[in-house]
Amino acid sequence: MRTFNIRPGQSASESDLRILEFYHDMTWQWQDIPGEGPALLCNTMTTSKLHIAEELLQRAHSPDTALQLFTERIKQKPLFLRPTSPTPADNRSRRRLHRLRKKEYFLRKQKPKPLSAREKRASGIYKLPPDECKYEIFQGLHKMWVDYMLDVLDLKDRRAGSSAPITPLSHGSKLASADFHGAQVEVVRSQCSSRVGLKGIVVRDTKFTFVVVTEKDELKTIPKEQSIFRFTVPLPLSTDRDTTEEDKSDGASEPLVFEIHGSQFRNRPVDRANKKFKWRNVDYL
Repeated sequence: MRTFNIRPGQSASESDLRILEFYHDMTWQWQDIPGEGPALLCNTMTTSKLHIAEELLQRAHSPDTALQLFTERIKQKPLFLRPTSPTPADNRSRRRLHRLRKKEYFLRKQKPKPLSAREKRASGIYKLPPDECKYEIFQGLHKMWVDYMLDVLDLKDRRAGSSAPITPLSHGSKLASADFHGAQVEVVRSQCSSRVGLKGIVVRDTKFTFVVVTEKDELKTIPKEQSIFRFTVPLPLSTDRDTTEEDKSDGASEPLVFEIHGSQFRNRPVDRANKKFKWRNVDYL
């Protein structure tokens, strides 16, 4: 036991302070010394024991390097504690979340399921708002349909005298599988006399009916059965510079006129695209 006579309120000498610095890791305590009063005592025999890692580092490195390595790598290194084991309820929730994420990924990669007929009717995708059923609005659709039919009949780049004749054998299948949304049709014959004379632009082509908009902005549903429809395709003007006025006056720009037997045309546009039509006898109306 070594005694330093440093009493309260008394300043220590430099040598005592250096000694105190040297022994800063030792055990210090105040005790009363008989005849001298309280004094700060240090037990030199009970020094703090070195950490085993610091002791091993001092064997391999210098004291400064060993102290720096011990402070940075061991003493100040954060200690990450592992959480306690999850409970069975946590395991169930984790497995459930994994199943939901797997199902969500599987559904995201799948193609969307098509709507059923009931869902389509409920969503109202087939409803035509009365405010938008105007003949003037659908005239632009009719112009697009005319360009479409010129492509179908190979008349888009027509030259005078160079176009092949249009016959049922060469163009009948193309006309039968064409789309008639935007066509201007007219009922020329029908077993129901009230249908004859109806004329308008087709806004919907269903399996059994044509829905048309008339020039009076009226929406009419015309059944295809036992009715004959007539539509025209205007020919484009010839681009040949040698075409004279006499050729134009001879009827070179007269439209092509076609008639459809509705009883043989009861198919949806999607079904007609890949269907092979056969020649059949039709009843005269």
